[in-house]
Amino acid sequence: MTDALDRIAAALERMSPAPLTVPDFDAADAFVWHVEPDRLDPVPEVSRVDMSLLVGIDRSRDTLLENTRQFARGLPANNALLWGARGMGKSSLVKAVHAAVRAEGTPLKIVELQREDLSSVSRLLHHLRASDARFILFCDDLSFSHDDQHYKSLKAVLDGGIEGRPDNVVFYATSNRRHLMPRDMIENERASAINPGEAAEEKVSLSDRFGLWLGFHPCDQDQYLSMIDGYCAAYSLEIDDATLRAEAIEWQATRGGRSGRVAWQYFTDLAGRRGVTL
Repeated sequence: MTDALDRIAAALERMSPAPLTVPDFDAADAFVWHVEPDRLDPVPEVSRVDMSLLVGIDRSRDTLLENTRQFARGLPANNALLWGARGMGKSSLVKAVHAAVRAEGTPLKIVELQREDLSSVSRLLHHLRASDARFILFCDDLSFSHDDQHYKSLKAVLDGGIEGRPDNVVFYATSNRRHLMPRDMIENERASAINPGEAAEEKVSLSDRFGLWLGFHPCDQDQYLSMIDGYCAAYSLEIDDATLRAEAIEWQATRGGRSGRVAWQYFTDLAGRRGVTL
């Protein structure tokens, strides 16, 4: 009997984990939110690239940087959705902007939240709200399928419910989809609904709740080569232009496309062959 009670107690404890102790936000400038149990793990060194190496996204860069500056200074700022082509620097830009604002002397922290943990966001916001610090809440690769209920939790971040979004939190998300769900699923829901005009409205309208939409489009060959030139300059790697151009174009042909990610992958290979440490 005692063993059965112990098992029941352990199961209840797993269902209702112990509350998170007050986080030490002085421990780092970046954190990752985990659940089961709830915790904010400090990140001593964020994996990011310098903003000067992000080529071909000048307008998005300037818009997000100014929005982040306003927020860090306690001024009004918008939640931002960075959407578009894969590998074009969406998540890199968020991390680079955070570093740039901090380098200007304005305190700002960033907390990464996984899409799978959106259901716990109200608990996370409770802890962030209680802090004097200001936070970018960052969710990378955000999207939803037709039977995904996590989108309801996202409204707690964007609208804040009855309490409102904490004044010291702004939400930045990246996605390959502007409306956060596949177009065919949107059309299927509309086609099969009693009221087609309202069927997918709840999910589609999520993207409308972001004050900033920043689009990222596939790069052309000149931009692709400029990215690699920038990496070579930043890491003092010398190579003649003809060889670089031929190798880079061959590399992107084998990958079936061009992007900032493909440019970096080629440069990583080149640096390894030339004995340059990154």
